Amino acid sequence: MAESRIPVEALGNYVHVLEAVATTGRRLTHRELEERRELGREAAESGLQLRGLIALHLAQTRAHWPRTAARGGAGSTDAVLHAVEQAVDAYVEGFEGAQRMTVRREEAARREFIDDLLYGRSDLGRLAERSTRFGLHLSRAHAVAVAVGPKAYTETDAAPRSVEAAMLARFGGREILLTTKDGRLICIAPGSRPDVLLHFAQQAHAATGGGQAAIGRPHHGPGGVVQSYDEALEAHELAERLGLDGPVLHAADLLVYPVLTRDRQAMVDLVRSRLGPLQKARGGAEPLLRTLTAYFDSGCVAAETARRLSLSVRALTYRLERIHQLTGSDLADPAHRYTLQTAVIGARLLDWPAKEI
Repeated sequence: MAESRIPVEALGNYVHVLEAVATTGRRLTHRELEERRELGREAAESGLQLRGLIALHLAQTRAHWPRTAARGGAGSTDAVLHAVEQAVDAYVEGFEGAQRMTVRREEAARREFIDDLLYGRSDLGRLAERSTRFGLHLSRAHAVAVAVGPKAYTETDAAPRSVEAAMLARFGGREILLTTKDGRLICIAPGSRPDVLLHFAQQAHAATGGGQAAIGRPHHGPGGVVQSYDEALEAHELAERLGLDGPVLHAADLLVYPVLTRDRQAMVDLVRSRLGPLQKARGGAEPLLRTLTAYFDSGCVAAETARRLSLSVRALTYRLERIHQLTGSDLADPAHRYTLQTAVIGARLLDWPAKEI
C-alpha cells in the first residue's frame, strides 16, 4: 500500500494529539494546527505523495483509535473524528501551499531561463548548464518558431494551452520548449527535427484563428537559439512589409531580402531612379506600383495579373505600357525586368511611396 512506503514520522505526534482529544474532548489548538501545516510543507518538499499521506493518516487513526473514545469518555467518537478532520485539513493545507510555492519558483526560474536564452543576457556556459533542467541540450543545433495571432497571448490563454496539448500528445515534452514571449507563441526544438516546428506552426495557425508562424534556421549553441529567434522575428517583420500572408514563413527562404537592404542607400537610389518617374502618373505612383507588384507576384502572366487586380487584360496592358513610358524599362527585356522587380521589392521594404526616402 502507498502508506507503507511513507515513514510514520511524516505525521509527527498525530497519535498523541488524538489521545489528548479523546481524553479531554477539546479541539486542536492553534499551535497543533500550525505544526500540522509545517509537517505538510516538509512532506511536500521531501517529495512525498499526498494520496499516500492521507492514507497513512487513516491507517494510523484506525490502528491507534483512542481507547478513551471507545469507552465513551470525555472525548466522544464525534470529537475524535472532528480532530482527525482538523488535523488532515491542516496537513493538506501545508502540503498544497508548499506545492504552490514550488510551482511558482519553478515557473520563475523557467521564465528567467527563457528570457536569458532568447536575449542572450547570461553567461553562455552557465546557460548551457541550466538548459538541461528544461529538457534542452544547447551543445546541439536548435531552431526557433515564432507564431503571432490577432492578439497578444500569455501561457495561461486558451490558444497556447491548446498548442501545448497538441505538441505534447504527438512528441512528448523531451527536448521541446514551449512558451510565450511578448505576446507571441514560441517553440524551441532540435534543429534535426523540422517536423516538430512545422507541426507547431500548423497548430498555432489553427489555435489563433489563422495566425502566422515563422521558423528560424538551426544554429548551434546557446547563441544559436538567439540567432534563430531573431531570424524568426525578422521574417515576421519582412512579411508585414511585403504583404506575405502564408501561414508558415521559413527564414531560409527570405534571406534574399536582408541582402537587398544591407546597403540601404544603394536600394534608395535604385527605387528613386527606377520607380521615381511613376509619381508623374495620374493618381501618383501607388496604383502603378501595385500593378507591378501583382505582375511579378503572378509570374509575369498578364491574365493572372488582371484577375488579381480585377482589371481587363486590355486595361492591364495599358498600365504596363504607361509604366514603360514613364520608367523607360521594357518588361519584355530580362535585364530590365529583373532591375524593375528588384526596385519593386525595395519599395515594399522601404514602404515607398507612403514614406519619403
